[in-house]
Amino acid sequence: MRFPRRPHDSHLLALDLAAALLVTAAYAGFAGMPGSGTQPAYTGPVWAGVLVAAVAGLPVAVRRRWPVPAAGAALAGAVAATLLDITREPWTAVGLTLYTVALTTPARRAVPVLAAALATAAAAVLTGEAVLTPAETWSGAAGVTAIVWLVLGGGWAAGVAVRGRRNREADRERRRTDAAITEERLRIARELHDIVSHGLSLIAVKAGVAGHVAERRPQEAVEALRVIEDTSRAAMTEMRRALGVLRTGTAAAPLDPAPGLAALDLLAERARQGGVDVELTVRVPDAGLPAGIALAVHRIVQESLTNTVKHAAPARCRVTVEADPREVRVDVTDDGARDTGRERPGGHGLLGMRERATAFGGTFSAGPRPEGGFAVSARLPQDGTGRTA
Repeated sequence: MRFPRRPHDSHLLALDLAAALLVTAAYAGFAGMPGSGTQPAYTGPVWAGVLVAAVAGLPVAVRRRWPVPAAGAALAGAVAATLLDITREPWTAVGLTLYTVALTTPARRAVPVLAAALATAAAAVLTGEAVLTPAETWSGAAGVTAIVWLVLGGGWAAGVAVRGRRNREADRERRRTDAAITEERLRIARELHDIVSHGLSLIAVKAGVAGHVAERRPQEAVEALRVIEDTSRAAMTEMRRALGVLRTGTAAAPLDPAPGLAALDLLAERARQGGVDVELTVRVPDAGLPAGIALAVHRIVQESLTNTVKHAAPARCRVTVEADPREVRVDVTDDGARDTGRERPGGHGLLGMRERATAFGGTFSAGPRPEGGFAVSARLPQDGTGRTA
């Protein structure tokens, strides 16, 4: 698994280059130092010592671009430096490259690299300390080997830890993205249900009227067909807008404003065409409502009128929308005959209206009236804590 390049990669590469030059300079400095105590003294050509130091240190500069080759080159340089007694501390560069290997390379490749590095380091240190340098003992060589393994293993462990943290962050981001996609799909499903249900209900009513009066009152049938045509066109327009968010590329749907309070008159007129006498009252401050609440009010009224047309027409219906700084109140009542189809709790229409109300921290109720008919009531607080519907 490779992580995407981040905007500050150029700065990281600059830091790697600086670290590589610093490590190389330190190793080259060791190559020119005379022997003192236990510090090894390199007696070969200076150019050869500098070359070995460069092979051991410079791979740090390219460890992010080529992690495994960089680790191999640094390991080769460290082995040469150890066996030639240039320095017994050339393993920091290998630890840095192993950190990057653990961070960016799949485990099936990274684990063999670590195993090879540990085995090679042990062989080189034991050979250099206990065989080529007679003054050292095997116990001392084993101690140096343990320190080298600690450096290499520490770099590896740090890479594994950072990789795990990044994977967890990526998983959390993926879950957030999936949740957002699911929420958007549910929103689109609610929008499509509201659009299609409202339009098809009116179309079904008018189609029945047209079929019933086609022979006796053809003019009335023509009027019904005209309503069907207008309703179909309006539903298609709204559906294209709702589905526009699913499009990709440059041919995206135009960002038309979402329906709000201004479209309530049109909803009432369509319901009247479906045989419902609608009395619409809207009392809202001149400043209007937030777009999300206005859309929720529109959809609640739309679904309520759709149910009235579908289950109660012909009937009278009163729609009242009132708002104050504290809340928005929506009440829709009709005097139609009792129809249990409207009262089923699993219906998508009532469920969708309830979800829209609760999304803003509001309340919703719907049910038959004691005096006959049906009532829908929603309260949406305007305290700004609700989510956009």
